[in-house]
Amino acid sequence: MSSQKGNTRPAKQHKKTTPTQQQNRERVVKKEEKVLKPSRFQLTDFLPTTKKEVELRGWDQLDIILFSGDAYIDHPAFGAAVIGRTLEAAGYKVAIVPQPDWHGDFRDFKKLGRPRLYFGISPGAMDSMVNKYTANRRLRSEDAYSPDGRHDLRPEYPSIVYSNILRQLYPDVPIVLGGIEASLRRLTHYDYWKDCLRKCILCDAHADMIIYGMGEKQVVSIAQELENGAHIKDLKHIPQTVYLCKEDDIPGGINEDDILLHSHEACLHNKKYQAENFKHIEEESNKKHAQRILQAVDNVYAVVNPPYPTMSTAEVDAAYDLPYTREPHPKYRGKTIPAYEMIKHSVNIHRGCFGGCSFCTISAHQGKFISCRSKESILKEVKQVVQMPDFKGYLSDLGGPSANMYGMAGKNQKACEHCKRPSCVNPEICPNLETDHTKLLEIYHAVDELPEIKKSFIGSGVRYDLLLHKSKDEKSNEAAKQYTRELITRHVSGRLKVAPEHTSDRVLHLMRKPSFQQFYAFKRIFDRINREENMRQQIIPYFISSHPGCQEEDMAELAVLTKDLDFHLEQVQDFTPTPMTVSTEAWYTGYDPYTLEPIFSAKTPKEKLAQRQFFFWYKPEARRDIERELHRIGRSDLIAKLYDNPSKQHPRAVYDPKAIGSTPDVPNKKRKGREEKPTDNRRKSAKQNDKRPKSFNPNFSGNHRRRQK
Repeated sequence: MSSQKGNTRPAKQHKKTTPTQQQNRERVVKKEEKVLKPSRFQLTDFLPTTKKEVELRGWDQLDIILFSGDAYIDHPAFGAAVIGRTLEAAGYKVAIVPQPDWHGDFRDFKKLGRPRLYFGISPGAMDSMVNKYTANRRLRSEDAYSPDGRHDLRPEYPSIVYSNILRQLYPDVPIVLGGIEASLRRLTHYDYWKDCLRKCILCDAHADMIIYGMGEKQVVSIAQELENGAHIKDLKHIPQTVYLCKEDDIPGGINEDDILLHSHEACLHNKKYQAENFKHIEEESNKKHAQRILQAVDNVYAVVNPPYPTMSTAEVDAAYDLPYTREPHPKYRGKTIPAYEMIKHSVNIHRGCFGGCSFCTISAHQGKFISCRSKESILKEVKQVVQMPDFKGYLSDLGGPSANMYGMAGKNQKACEHCKRPSCVNPEICPNLETDHTKLLEIYHAVDELPEIKKSFIGSGVRYDLLLHKSKDEKSNEAAKQYTRELITRHVSGRLKVAPEHTSDRVLHLMRKPSFQQFYAFKRIFDRINREENMRQQIIPYFISSHPGCQEEDMAELAVLTKDLDFHLEQVQDFTPTPMTVSTEAWYTGYDPYTLEPIFSAKTPKEKLAQRQFFFWYKPEARRDIERELHRIGRSDLIAKLYDNPSKQHPRAVYDPKAIGSTPDVPNKKRKGREEKPTDNRRKSAKQNDKRPKSFNPNFSGNHRRRQK
C-alpha cells in the first residue's frame, strides 16, 4: 500500500540520480540492512545488564555485579566479558552494568541492587585518560569503546568515580578494582593529565582491593573466600592483589624478603626516589618468583602480593573457550562500536610480551612470559568467526601483543627462574631464548587450510629483530626465513606495519628497541621478496617523538633518513606518559630509573611541537618553521637534504656504506651479491658532510665514517 495515500499534492519532480549518488544510497541501504539484521542470539545468551534480564534467568539475587567503563561486548578481547564469563563458569550469578550514568540520582548503580558477594569495577580496555585525551591533553572526539563512538559515556578515572558512588550507596559491600587503569596505578605513579604524583589508587577510590593483571584467577578466589565466610579485609594472601593495611596487620610483618619502597610522601619531595622505586616495581613484574612489595602511604602500607605463576596452555584455553557470543549486547542494535568493528574477525593466540619496550605497559599488565593457546583452541575460535554473518573469508588478525612470539620461551627454565631482565631481546637477544617460529607457522598453516578462510592477515606488530636473529640452531634460522617469506607473501594486506619507533640508536637504546640498522635489513628483505614475487606492497613504520632522551636534532635526522627511504610518515605519535612505564618515570623524574643518570625530555607544548613537526616535513605549510628551527639548533646543513633546490643540486643523506639498506637512491640492481658503491658525487658529499656538527645518530651520514677511521 502506498504511503502517499490521501495526499492531494502533486508528486515532486526528482532530479536524475547520478552514479555516485546511487552508489551512496546503495551503501546506506546495505549498512541499514546489516544493522537491522536480527541477532543470532537470544537475550539470555548474554550476561544480564538489567533487572528484566536478571529475571529472565530466574535469579532473585546476583552474586557479583560488574561495572564497566566500556560498552558490553561479549567477546574475549574485552576484559569485562572475560571476567563475567569466568565467574559464570565457576557457578556464580553475575551481571554487567556497562557505562553507568554517574550523574544525578545514580539509578544505574541502584538498578540491580546489592550483590551477595562483591562489586567488581572494570574501567575499560584502555586507560581512561588515554581514551579521553590526546598527548596534548585535548579531549578526543571519539571513544572507540562506546556506541557510535560517543565520548561522553565514561568519566575520567572510572575506577575512582564508580567506586566512590558504590561506597556511598552500599558502604558494607566489598569493592574490587581491576582492569588496566587500576592495575597500573597500584603504587605511587605519575599522572600526566593532572601533572602530579598520585597515590595508590585505593586511597582515592576507597575500594577494598586491586586485582592487577588479567584477573581470571583472582576474581574466582575472592568469590570463593567471601562465600566461605571470610571478610574482605582478611583476604591478604591472594596472589596478584593489592590492599592497604596498617603495619601491625601486615601478614608476617615487614621481613627481609620484602621489597620496601620509598614512601609516597618521600617521593613527593625527591624525584630520584620515585625513579629508584620503579626499577624494583618493574623487576618484580618480570620475575618468575617475585617478592612482596610494600610502600608506606597515608600512615598505612600498600601491599602488593607477588603474581600467580604464568598461565598454562590449558588455563588460557579455558578463558577463550567460554561461551561468548562474540557480539555486542542487543541493546546496541543499530549502533556501531568502533573497537569491536576493528577486532571482530580477529583471533588472539597468546598473552604476554618479552619485548620490554620502555614506553609499553603490556608486560606490566600481562607479564613477560608467553602463555600460548593450543592449536585446537585457536581453530575452534576461528571456526566461530567464519560462522559470523558478515564474515567474507578474511581474518583481520591472527596475532597477539606481538605477532611472532607464539611458542617462544627460555630453553633452560631454571635460568629463567633467576632472571629479572625486563626484556629478553634487548639490549641483545638472550642466548637462552628459543626463537623458533615453527609452532607459529603450524598455526598459520592450520588456519589457512580451513575452506572458509580466503586469507588470514597479521595485524599485530611484528618483531623483526626476532626474524633477523642468527641462532646457533640452524632449524630456527630456517624457520625464521620461512616465516618472513610467508608473512610477506601470504599475510599482508598490501601494507605491513612495523614499529622501528626512531632512527637514532641512542634514543632506541632508551626505548629498548633494536638499532635502526635492523630496520634497513628488514626493509631490504621485504623489498627483495616483493620483487621476486612481483608484488607491490608497502612497509608502514611507526615512530614516536618527544620520548625521553630525544632531542630536536634526532627528529631532524629522522626526517632526513625517512625521506631518503621514500616515506611520508603516517603512523606517528607524540610520546604520552602513562602510568608504570620506564619512559614515564624518566620523563617525570628526569632520571633513568636503572642508572639514575639525568635524562632530558621535551615537556612543554613548544618543545614537543618542535620535535613533532619534523614528521611532516613534506607539508608545504611546515617548511618555513622547520627551516627556522634547523637554523636555531645549528643544523642548517639538513635543509638541503630535506628541501631540494632546483637551481643547485644537493646531495641526499649518505649512509654508512657497510650498513644494509644504505645508498637508497641507487637503483636496485643485483651485482653478484655485492653492495653498490657510491658515486663520485656521493663521495664528495661525504667529505662535505664531515664539516657539519657531529650527529647523535650513528645511522646518519658522516658520523659513522668518522668513528670508523
